[in-house]
Amino acid sequence: MPDQRRADARRNYARILAVAEEEVAARGADASLEQIARTAGVGSGTVRRHFPSRRAVLEAVSRKRVEALRVRAHELADEGDSREALLGWLSEVVDYCVSARGLAVALAYDDGSDPTQDNACSAVLEDAAGPLVHRAAQDRAVAPGTTVGDLIALAVGIALATEHRPDPTSAAQRLFRLVVAGLSPQG
Repeated sequence: MPDQRRADARRNYARILAVAEEEVAARGADASLEQIARTAGVGSGTVRRHFPSRRAVLEAVSRKRVEALRVRAHELADEGDSREALLGWLSEVVDYCVSARGLAVALAYDDGSDPTQDNACSAVLEDAAGPLVHRAAQDRAVAPGTTVGDLIALAVGIALATEHRPDPTSAAQRLFRLVVAGLSPQG
C-alpha cells in the first residue's frame, strides 16, 4: 500500500527517525523525544504525531533488528535439532538486545496501563518464533507450557541486568548459558 502521507510529512518522518536512531544509539531507552525534536528541527508536536510515545520511537528504531530476528527464526524453523535451533535463535535475541540500545525496552511488555498500545516488536517475534517453540515442545526439548513470550522476557531481563556491566555481551551470554543449563549441576 503506497504511503498516503504528504511529501513533507514523509520527509519529517524520515528525518525524525534518523535522529531517533542516533539518540537511541547514544542514550538507549532514555532518549528524549524533546531532544529528538530539537535535533530534527521540528516541533515536539510533530514528533508526537509520528511517534505518540517513547515506546513507539523504540519500536521504529528497532524495526530492522526485529525483522532480522524474524527472518532468522524462519530460517531455523526446519533446521536440525529443535532445541539447538531455538537456543540459537534465543541467543541471537539476547545479543541483539545487548548490542542495540533500546531494543530490550522495546521488547519488554507494558505495565498494561494503556491497553490500546500493542507491543509490535514482541508480536512480530512471537509470531516468527512460535514454530520454533512448538517444534521444541513436540520434541520435549523445552518445559511444557513454555511460550515465546516467556523466552523474550528472559532475553529482555538478561539484557537489562547486564547493560551496565563492563562487558555486557559476555555477561549476558554467561547468564544465558546459566539459564539454559539450570542452577543444579548435572550428574
